[in-house]
Amino acid sequence: MWRMKGALLAAIIVAVLPGCKIIKTPTPEEKAAAAAKNAFDPNAKVDAIWQPEVVPYFEKRAGDLKDVILLVATSPDQAGQKYGNPGKQSSSPWTYAVKFTGKVIAADTASRAATLDVDTDGDGKADAKVQIGPALRGTALRDTLDFVNFNEFKNQIEWAQFGKAFNEKANSAFLAAVPRDGLVGKTVTVVGAFPLPSGGQPPLVTPSELTVGS
Repeated sequence: MWRMKGALLAAIIVAVLPGCKIIKTPTPEEKAAAAAKNAFDPNAKVDAIWQPEVVPYFEKRAGDLKDVILLVATSPDQAGQKYGNPGKQSSSPWTYAVKFTGKVIAADTASRAATLDVDTDGDGKADAKVQIGPALRGTALRDTLDFVNFNEFKNQIEWAQFGKAFNEKANSAFLAAVPRDGLVGKTVTVVGAFPLPSGGQPPLVTPSELTVGS
């Protein structure tokens, strides 16, 4: 009797729920693959915009070093409106897009945070300190762009990773090819960005483009 009742109950359930189907539980490997597919990839995001958007932006936005420095000294906010990102968060410091050609008068290449001191006006003094990496300080490249902002990202961690990815892209795109010997006396042409410098210090420029001449 109980067997007959059980069979009848099973038949009723099948008849009432004809559209039901068993859903497979993903394996740990499948879950990991799905998570990896949807994970935030800052390097891929920067790769996608570097050549079509970032490089042209800096070429257009950058001012001559002497003009930018002069305006920064008299009105950092006005300089930021003209050479920086007017849409930045009010609490964020200004960064400025700049371009110049000058002579390397000193090169610190023993450190991973290698830099070049560049004289742009021929007075024998450094007018800019240019980062050539591979360790690049700051996020000046990200912060100067007016077409990206923090609100597009999930959290502060993603925003920070995005800023670091610009430095990594500069390294892979051109800085890794910069020689580390015989740079003093060479002429360099730079397009890039720098944060508001400390009083009396030359700006620390992170390049979006850099070429070394004779």
